[in-house]
Amino acid sequence: MKKLNLICLFLMLGIVFNGNSQTAVPADFFVGKWEVTIIGTPNGDSKMIIDLVRTDGKLSGQMSNPAEPTAEKTPVTVDENADLLDLAFNAQGYDVTINLKKVDEDNLKGSLMGMFDTTAKRVK
Repeated sequence: MKKLNLICLFLMLGIVFNGNSQTAVPADFFVGKWEVTIIGTPNGDSKMIIDLVRTDGKLSGQMSNPAEPTAEKTPVTVDENADLLDLAFNAQGYDVTINLKKVDEDNLKGSLMGMFDTTAKRVK
């Protein structure tokens, strides 16, 4: 009987430890470089690179123009919620927002100011 109790005790401890070890830290999906394409602007399709980093638990980033690699980078304010990403920045004196939603592991889709279709692809 003592052996049976001991076996049951170790079995229960094994189940408890195994159950707790399955809680993995979720991957930080939005962190990294994204090539964002704004479709149908008056000047044609526009591309930019947004580099997102997490600092002290807060997501932030910088935006750059791939056509002008030496140009100054624009700071981007980020608000994230599960599969949604809201980016805000200032361009030519105007406050601009981009709303993006996760499509798959490497793609996002949304709109700029609710007017222009926008896609984002992870830069690998």
